[in-house]
Amino acid sequence: MRLLTQLLRFAWAEAQSCVFAVALFAGLLVAYVVPLPVARYDALLVWCVLVTLVFWALGLETWREVLVVVAFHLLGLGLEVFKVHVGSWSYPESAVTKVGGVPLFSGFMYAAVGSYVCQAWRRFSLRVSGFDAVPMTVVAVLVYANFFTHHWVVDLRVPIALLGLVVLRRTWVHFTVGDARYRMPLALSFVLIGLFLWVAENLATFLNAWKYPGQLEVWEAVHTAKIGSWALLVTMSFVLVAAVKRWEGVLYAVGSDGRSGGGSGGGSGGVEGEGRAGGGDELGTQVARPQQLDRAAEGEQQSHGLPPRPHRQA
Repeated sequence: MRLLTQLLRFAWAEAQSCVFAVALFAGLLVAYVVPLPVARYDALLVWCVLVTLVFWALGLETWREVLVVVAFHLLGLGLEVFKVHVGSWSYPESAVTKVGGVPLFSGFMYAAVGSYVCQAWRRFSLRVSGFDAVPMTVVAVLVYANFFTHHWVVDLRVPIALLGLVVLRRTWVHFTVGDARYRMPLALSFVLIGLFLWVAENLATFLNAWKYPGQLEVWEAVHTAKIGSWALLVTMSFVLVAAVKRWEGVLYAVGSDGRSGGGSGGGSGGVEGEGRAGGGDELGTQVARPQQLDRAAEGEQQSHGLPPRPHRQA
């Protein structure tokens, strides 16, 4: 019974974390079903900008997280312009707000990934251990570059993915569901998110958000190889969000000794329980209370040469 309860709690928190993506797909669905007085792509751009502003106004996302969303929008838009130019996919409908054959709203589909990571960080109290930002940033840059260069030179997607697995071999993501704390390999979380993004991509192409060459006449499911591409894209998103969370002092997990979990860690496998929130567990670790996180965050900031963050008021 408890397992079912935890799964339902997890699913509900995941659904809440996907609120930006849900709003985006709601706009796609309405624009697909309802005749509009303006071009569909133009209406979707207005809708996405409005959703972003409403999220910020309601406090669903901080201004720093909005900057992450904007950054990922720009990165995604640049990739879209290139991919449409080389014929990887197309946006067949006309619109005023198209640049290089790409509607400006398309960047928000990438921004939705960044928004999901930001929302999940807050709702699951995400922390990482064994995470080294510098080599992971290098991997993220290689991922983005390969999306362009593989059209002219050999596709390095698999070697880059293997490099990412090596870098993340001791990295865990820690998260809270209800009153319990769990952890799982960060690389595994990227693959799982990539799987759900592939499902979302199938829905988006069905709603004619964009089309692959094989979908121009009749819609067909996107090839499963795209799951790997999406998992690599999540790597980029995570690095951007992690940079903000590191600056805020809420990136690294805290062990039972009160120290933040940067640098190398240990262990491998799937999801593991870490015990009840605020108490010890059978693995000899402890889920940190807010005060512990603040103290560890301050130490982590100073150890990386960053100024200490101001203490939060109770």
